[in-house]
Amino acid sequence: MTAQTTRSQSRLCLKLFVVIIGFVGLIPLVTAPSSSHSVTQKVQPSSKIGPRVLSATADGETTPIVILLSDQADVRPAYSIQDQDARGWFVYNTLTSHAARTQVGIQDFLRTKGVAFQSFWAANMIAANANHQLIEGLAARPDVARIDSNTPTRWIENPVVEKVGVDANSANATEAVEWGVQNVNAPALWTLGFTGQNIVIGGFDTGIRWTHNTLKPKYRGWNGTAGDHNYNWRDAIHSGGGICGPNTTAPCDDNGHGTHTVGTVVGDDGGGNQVGVAPGAKWIGCRNMDQGNGTPTTYTECFQFAIAPTDLAGNNPNPSLRPHVLNNSWSCPASEGCVTDAELQTIIDNTQAAGIFVAASAANTGPNCSSVADPPGIYDSSFTVGAADFNNALAGFSARGPSTYTPNLVKPNISAPGVNVRSATRSSDTAFSNLSGTSMASPHVAGVVALLWSARPHLVRNIAATRTLLQNTANPAVTVAAQTCGGIPSTQIPNNSFGYGRVDALAAFNASVPVTVSGTVTSSGGSPLSGVVVSLSGDASDKTITDSNGFYRFDNVDVPGSYTIIPGRVNHSFQPSFLSFELIGNKTDAHFTGTYHGFANANPIDTAEFFVRQHYLDFLNREPDHSGLIFWSDQILSCGNDGACHERRRNNVSAAFFVSIEFRETGYLVYRIYKSAYGNIPGTPVPVRLNEFLPDTQQIGQGVVVGSPNW
Repeated sequence: MTAQTTRSQSRLCLKLFVVIIGFVGLIPLVTAPSSSHSVTQKVQPSSKIGPRVLSATADGETTPIVILLSDQADVRPAYSIQDQDARGWFVYNTLTSHAARTQVGIQDFLRTKGVAFQSFWAANMIAANANHQLIEGLAARPDVARIDSNTPTRWIENPVVEKVGVDANSANATEAVEWGVQNVNAPALWTLGFTGQNIVIGGFDTGIRWTHNTLKPKYRGWNGTAGDHNYNWRDAIHSGGGICGPNTTAPCDDNGHGTHTVGTVVGDDGGGNQVGVAPGAKWIGCRNMDQGNGTPTTYTECFQFAIAPTDLAGNNPNPSLRPHVLNNSWSCPASEGCVTDAELQTIIDNTQAAGIFVAASAANTGPNCSSVADPPGIYDSSFTVGAADFNNALAGFSARGPSTYTPNLVKPNISAPGVNVRSATRSSDTAFSNLSGTSMASPHVAGVVALLWSARPHLVRNIAATRTLLQNTANPAVTVAAQTCGGIPSTQIPNNSFGYGRVDALAAFNASVPVTVSGTVTSSGGSPLSGVVVSLSGDASDKTITDSNGFYRFDNVDVPGSYTIIPGRVNHSFQPSFLSFELIGNKTDAHFTGTYHGFANANPIDTAEFFVRQHYLDFLNREPDHSGLIFWSDQILSCGNDGACHERRRNNVSAAFFVSIEFRETGYLVYRIYKSAYGNIPGTPVPVRLNEFLPDTQQIGQGVVVGSPNW
C-alpha cells in the first residue's frame, strides 16, 4: 500500500520492533481475584461488532475478522515469581491453557458452520472469515466480547514525517558514534564495560536485513560462522511479502523500517558506524507486516513468538528464550480497528507480566494537546516516548498528552533523539539512511534499558523499578514552545509535552548504585533495645539484628525499589509495626519503639537469630557479621517445626563456635590456660566458672577478629 498522509497512517510511529502488539482487540485486565476474568457486561450483540466489519459485510461480502473472547486469562501472579524462567513458563502455560479451555464452544460453533479459523492465545482470540449472518451469530454469544476487522492496514510512519529535519547528504557520512547514541550518554556506560551484554531485544516489525554489517554480529542466531534461525526468527507473513516473499526461513526486510529501528538499538559494524545504543545486546526478529501493512493476526503471531520463541516450524516453544525488551513502532487508531482504545490493554499487561519491557512511541500527531490518542502509547503500562532533535528541542510532530484513554495520565513518559537519526537500512549490507519520527526515539530508550540491565542485574525484568529509575533520572533540559496540556505547564516536570525529560543512561546507572538502609530500635523509655530481629522485604529480602546500641543496618540494597521493614522480638510490640517506602537513596531514619508486655511468655534465646547473636557475644566477644548471622540462624530455621531438629542444630551451632579458629585463638586460649593451671586430670572437667571465664576471654580477645589484617 502506498503511503498517504491520513491521520491514521501518521499514527504509525516508527518504533523499534519491539512489542508487536497490534491486535485489534485485546481487553483490559480487571481486578477480579479469580484465575480468569470476564471483560464484558451484558450488551447488545450489535454493539460488539466493529464499524469496519459492518461496512465490509453490508452487501453480503465476506471479510476477515478477529473474535475477542470475553474471558481473558489472569497472569498477574507472575509478578511474584522470582525465578525468571519459571515466570516466563507460568505466563505461557496460563495463556495457552486458558485459551484451550475457553475457546471450545466458539470453535465447535465455527466447525458446524464449515468455517476455517485460526486460534490464538497471546490474547484469547480467534481469526476467521465471515459474512454478516455468521458475524451476527457470533455477536449473540455471551462468550464473545468483540468482533473487529482483520483487514491489512499500513501501520508504519508515512514518508512526510520520516523526512522532517533530515539532511539528505548525511546518510553516508560516518559519525563514528551517532549523535543520538551520544545524547543518551550510552558511551559513558560502554567505557565502564556495560554494552547490553546478556540482554535480548525483540525486532518485530517489517523484518530485518540480518546480514547488514552492523546487525549480523548482534543476531542471536549467528555464532560467528553460521546462522541458526530456530528460536531467533519468525515470519508471520504467509502471502505476498514483497521482495522477501512469504514464509521466509531467515530474517528479511521488505520495507526497511525494521532494519533501521533494530540498528538504533544494537547496530555497530566495528568499522566506525556505531549507530546503536547497546552494541553488546543481541536481537531476535519476527516480520509482522507485509510491506508496511499489518493485521491483528500477524501481530498476534509475532507476539506469541515473543512470549515463547519456537523453532522454524513453529513447534517446541521455549519461554526461557523470550526477549527482555520490545519496542512498538506503530499506533492503532480507530480506523484500523482499535475502536474502544481498550483492545491492546490486555496484551501490554500480559507482555509485562512475562517480564518484557514495553516501549511505545508517542505518535507523530503533535503539537496539539491530547494527541497521544491511540494504542499502545495511551496506556499507563506502556513506556511512551516522545522525540527531540540534535539541539534537544522537542519535535513539532511529537504527540502531546495527556492520554485520551486514562484521564489525567501524563504522556509521554520520556523523550529521546528522534529527528535525523542515522541507522542501517535494507538496500545493502553497508547502506544507511536518516529518518525522523517518535519511532526513531523509542529504539534509543529500548537500548538504554538494555545497557542498564546489563549493568544492574538486579533490575533485569523488574519493569516497575526500571520505569521509575528512567523517569527520575531523565534530563529535563528539553526546549519546547510554552504550552499547557492537561492543566500542566511545560515548565513543570513531568509534563504532557516531553514527560520527565530526555532519557539519560549514565544518570540512571549512577542512581541505581546500591544504598544503605539503617535505623535504631529503642524501648518506650528511650533506651537502646538490642536483639531485635529486623526483616527487610519487597524488591529484595534480608534480615539483621540490633546491636547493643539498638542499631541495625542493611547494606547494598538495590534501588530503585519498594521495601518494607518489620521489627520483631518476643514479649514486645513495636510502634510503628512496620515501615514501607520507595527507596531511591540512602535511608537512615527507620526508627522503631519497642514496648515490653510486662510478662514473659517466651524466651528470646529460643529465637534463632537471638541465639546466634548471643554466641557471637559469648564466644567471640563481638556483634555478628551479617553473613554469619544469616548462615547460622538459617541452619536452625531450616528445621521448620521439627523440634528435635531444632535441638540438634542448636547444639551443632554451639559446637561450631566452640571449635572455631577465632574462639580457639581467644576464648579457647583462656580455657587451655585454666586447664594447664589446674592440671589435666583425665575425666575431670576444668574447674572454670562462667563469671570468671567471660571477663578473661573479653580481655584477651579485645579487638581481635581472626583473619583480619594484623590480628
